[in-house]
Amino acid sequence: MSEISYFPFELQPENVKEKVSSYWTRRAEGFYRQRQDEVSSGKAACWLHELEGMLPKKEGLHILDAGCGAGFFEVILGRAGHRVVGIDLTEEMIVKAEEMLQGSGLDPEKAEVHVMDAEKTSFADRSFDAVITRNLTWTLPHPALAYAEWFRVLKPGGVLLNFDAEYAKGAHNLKSPLNRAHRDISDELKEECHEIYHMLTVSALKRPEWDVKALYDAGFLDVVCDPGFGERIFREEDAFYIPDKMFSIRAVRPEE
Repeated sequence: MSEISYFPFELQPENVKEKVSSYWTRRAEGFYRQRQDEVSSGKAACWLHELEGMLPKKEGLHILDAGCGAGFFEVILGRAGHRVVGIDLTEEMIVKAEEMLQGSGLDPEKAEVHVMDAEKTSFADRSFDAVITRNLTWTLPHPALAYAEWFRVLKPGGVLLNFDAEYAKGAHNLKSPLNRAHRDISDELKEECHEIYHMLTVSALKRPEWDVKALYDAGFLDVVCDPGFGERIFREEDAFYIPDKMFSIRAVRPEE
């Protein structure tokens, strides 16, 4: 497949969201099994430690998980005493997230999940203390719209946490033996993922620098990027290891 090339957001294919949702529908079962393993592993404690250091210092936060997948954050944050609402564009992922929640022993009042577009949610203004998202923005046709939407649903003083990587620029990593997390994905699905990379403008952007500017443009303040975040999460080449350099971004909706 050719190198990633830049093209304006308005020239993205109209069916790109359908393509992304179809891909994750086919990935849902294997992804669910991996998140089941992850939530019962030491990796869950590692993630929770990082999250607690970045979230607002308050008990019982109301948190939106944008692109929740199979419900990993819902379980670990719900068990920590927070109330989490997960959304995902892919219906089959929400089915798997519901299975994850049902099997977790978590109080049903602590977590819920819904099929919803992260770029345009149905939540009221100022609904959440925090928005978190993991490996979502690389799939979005309009990430700037998503940032503006997440700003809207955050309460003043609320925090956005985004964990992502430039996966398209490291597309060869999908087939690398070092990529433990994707070892069971078929070559057909890997090729489909490559096609998606080439459909999305975000694939060619210089990240996370682009994200930082977009967040300030959306109204956020105190935008802090940690390009080495993934080195703390993926310290061992275990079943969840990815060689791509995951970054974190923390941004705050200003008080009024």
